[in-house]
Amino acid sequence: MKIARFSHNDGIRYGILDDDELVVLAGDPMFAGYETTGERVPVGDVALLAPVIPRSKVVCVGRNYHDHAAEFGNVAPEEPLLFLKPNTSVIGTGDTIVRPAISERTEHEGELVAVIGRIAKNVSAENALDYVFGYTVGNDVTARDLQRKDGQWTRAKGFDTFCPLGPVIETEFDPSTARIETRVNGEVRQQAPLTDMIHSVADIVAYASAVFTLLPGDVIMTGTPAGVGEITAGDTVEVEVTGLGTLRNPVRDAAPIS
Repeated sequence: MKIARFSHNDGIRYGILDDDELVVLAGDPMFAGYETTGERVPVGDVALLAPVIPRSKVVCVGRNYHDHAAEFGNVAPEEPLLFLKPNTSVIGTGDTIVRPAISERTEHEGELVAVIGRIAKNVSAENALDYVFGYTVGNDVTARDLQRKDGQWTRAKGFDTFCPLGPVIETEFDPSTARIETRVNGEVRQQAPLTDMIHSVADIVAYASAVFTLLPGDVIMTGTPAGVGEITAGDTVEVEVTGLGTLRNPVRDAAPIS
């Protein structure tokens, strides 16, 4: 089922997507289950929000597609290459990506995202998917010039608005049958089957859980295929994953630093 987090009548609620309506849930289904209120709300009457605000962290995987590693002259790592984004970087579909004034080149990176549903520590790859609540779409927005300048990735990937997520969480999803595609102003920039990932979702969850405890609501961004590129003010970025929908965000420049 597809779970949405949305704003309606000055409140934030959760619902199950049913065609063009949302079946309103009594609470956050990750913690309260799927009890409904009996209310239905047209999708057109709500503002979709990021389907989850990570409780503690956004875990990301770098260079998880051979072609993406190669386009920057890198060798794909033998183990998942982990880094973190702060949860303050998260925005939802329709929200604006803001290019920071201190960066001269901001780029898109469309990704499949796994949402953790149970506390996970030192789980095996064989059992790892039991800890995944569902999947959504993400964009690992990156200030590429700052990434190169710093030599590590925290600043370049951690700006506010640099982690769009959405539009919904799908609880029943098979990555082995899906494709990802990123478009800028309708032009296809990235496309690949998710089977091109070097490290599977299960392997990444297991590997990450050996480093730090994964909490319900944490998300794991699983890497991006080749074709990353610049986004500028006035652009619209769309990341689509088969079965999960399309994450769509406009882009603007931040006000100059005075």
